[in-house]
Amino acid sequence: MRRWMMGAVLAVGLAGAALAQGTEIEGVIGGQIEAFKADDFEQAFTFAAPSIQGIFRTPENFGRMVTQGYPMVWRPADVTYLDLREEGGRYVQTVRIEDAEGAVHFLAYAMVETADGWKIGGVQLLDAPGVNA
Repeated sequence: MRRWMMGAVLAVGLAGAALAQGTEIEGVIGGQIEAFKADDFEQAFTFAAPSIQGIFRTPENFGRMVTQGYPMVWRPADVTYLDLREEGGRYVQTVRIEDAEGAVHFLAYAMVETADGWKIGGVQLLDAPGVNA
């Protein structure tokens, strides 16, 4: 009985920690999306991991990449957070985004924990569930 109780307490503690991380991660992604919607590319750039900032070097370059390559993130009509999972030592948050025309897109946000908190380490456009190539 004691072993079962300790296991239950541990499971609840781990679930609480994962929920807290999920809330923080959603806040980072949501903050960046809100900055994009306001065309505040300087603020949006602050949510990117140092490796991403190094690739694009300036908020203007970063903003140009997003507006041209990820217009659904720049001007979403609806954002829904789906599963958060650990892959290879990092967290990946799946996000469903409906764009202004009503098309649905699924994206995988690779999250990196830094000394300054969670940052976005990359975004990958996913195939829609149930769609096979």
